[in-house]
Amino acid sequence: MTDTVYDIVIIGSGPGGYVAAVRAGQLGLKTAMVESKYLGGVCLNVGCIPTKALLHSADLLEEVKEGKRFGVITKDVSFDLTAAMKHKQTVVKQSTDGVAFLMKKNKVDVYNGRGSVAGRGKVRVNLNDGGEQMLQAKHIIVATGGRPRSLPGIEFDEDRILSSTGILELTSVPKSLLVIGAGAIGIEFASMYRSFGADVTVVEALPRIVPVEDEEVSAELAKALQRRGLTLMPGAKLEGVDRSDNQVVVDIADNKGKAHKLQFERVLLGIGIQPNTKGMGLEEAGVKLDGRGFIEVDGYMRTSVEGVYAIGDCTVATPWLAHKASAEGILVVEHIAGQNVHPLDYEKIPACTYCNPEVASVGLSEAKAKECGYDVKVGKFPFSANGKARILGQSRFGFIKIVADKQYDEILGVHMVGPHVTEMISEGGIALSHESTGESMMHTVHAHPTLYEAIGEASHAVVNGAAIHI
Repeated sequence: MTDTVYDIVIIGSGPGGYVAAVRAGQLGLKTAMVESKYLGGVCLNVGCIPTKALLHSADLLEEVKEGKRFGVITKDVSFDLTAAMKHKQTVVKQSTDGVAFLMKKNKVDVYNGRGSVAGRGKVRVNLNDGGEQMLQAKHIIVATGGRPRSLPGIEFDEDRILSSTGILELTSVPKSLLVIGAGAIGIEFASMYRSFGADVTVVEALPRIVPVEDEEVSAELAKALQRRGLTLMPGAKLEGVDRSDNQVVVDIADNKGKAHKLQFERVLLGIGIQPNTKGMGLEEAGVKLDGRGFIEVDGYMRTSVEGVYAIGDCTVATPWLAHKASAEGILVVEHIAGQNVHPLDYEKIPACTYCNPEVASVGLSEAKAKECGYDVKVGKFPFSANGKARILGQSRFGFIKIVADKQYDEILGVHMVGPHVTEMISEGGIALSHESTGESMMHTVHAHPTLYEAIGEASHAVVNGAAIHI
C-alpha cells in the first residue's frame, strides 16, 4: 500500500472523472486518478469527440456539393473516409494530450491500470504493466462510464454487426447500412453515413425517431431526413438477424405488422449502454446497484457506502451526457471540500443530436409540461423566415419552439431543430437556470442577421401570440 493518503481517488478518466480531478487539484486536494485504457474515457476517444469530427466531415461534404448555388464551383467532389478518419484521430490525440497536461498542471497522480474498491478507503489498482498497487483514499469517486449494449442474439462482431465504437474504425463506406435505434447515437451515425454515400435505413421500436425529444421536433427531423434519402421505420419490430461473411439479412415487422426481409452490408446497433461496474468490488463493499448494474446515488452523488461517490454514465436514472458527468464531478468535489453546493436539476440539462439538421433541447417538452400539470402556452418560429438561415441555404426545415407556463410566463422548455442549434441551445439553458420569462426573453435584443434571432421571434410568439416576421 502506498504511503500517500489521498483526499480523493477517482476511478475513470472520462469527462466526469478528469473534470473532477481538475477541480480537486484547483481546490488543493491531494488527488489520484486510475485509468485502465486511455485518458478522456469514451467521450474523447470513441464517443463525442471522434463522432463529431466525422460529422463535421459529413457536413462539409454536403456543403461543398451544394456550393454551386452559392457561386462556388467545384468539380469531381469525392469523399475519402481514410482522410476523415485521420482527421478524427488528430482531434482525439489533441484532446487526450490536453487531459494529460491538465493532470500535470493540477498535480494529479495518474495510475494506469484497472481500479476496484477494496474496502473502506482503499482502491486496488491492477497495473497495466504488471503488479498491483493499493491506494489509500479519504474519498472515492467511481466514474467508470459505460459501453455499448447489444441485444440477445445480436452480439457485436465489429465487422457486420457494429457498435458505436466499431463503426468509428471502418475503412470503407458501406453501400447499405441498417441502424437499429433512433436515439442520438443512431441518428447521428445514420445522418453521417448517408452524407458519406451509404443507403441508410433506421429502425426504431418506439413510435417516432429521437423519441425523448418534443413530438413536433421528431416529426420535423423525420421529414428532413427522409428528404435526404434515409428510410425511417419507427414503431418497427426486429424479428431476426442472420449474418454471413458479406451481408446481414434482417427480418423486420413494420408499424402496421407487415413483414420485411432486408439485406444490408453492415448493421449498427445503437440502443444505449450498459455500465462498467462489474468486477469492481462495489457490491462486496456494500455499494447498492440496480438490476442492470447501475450505481444508485443521491442528489450529491453519494452511494450507499460512506465516502464512496459515483458520477456519470455508471449511475442510475440520469442522462448519458458528457456535460452532465462533468457537472456531477464538480459537484462531488466541491461537496467533499465543504463548499455550499446543490443537487443538479436534470430537467435543465441540454441535450444535443448532431445530425443534419441538428436537434437540441432543454427543459420540458410540451407534452411533458402538460403531464406535470402546467397550463402551457407555446411560441414557434420557423427558420424558413430567418434571414441567416436563408443565407446559409438551410431554411427549408427547422424551427425554435418555446414552452412556457401560461399563468406566470416562466419558460419551461426550449426545443430546436435546424442549423447550428446545438450551439444556440445555451440561451435556452440560461433562460431556465435564471427562471426567465417569455417577456424577458422577448425584450432581449438579438443581433441581426443571426440564427439566434429565431429565439427572440419565438419569444414574441409565446408572449404576444405572434412573431414579427411571419
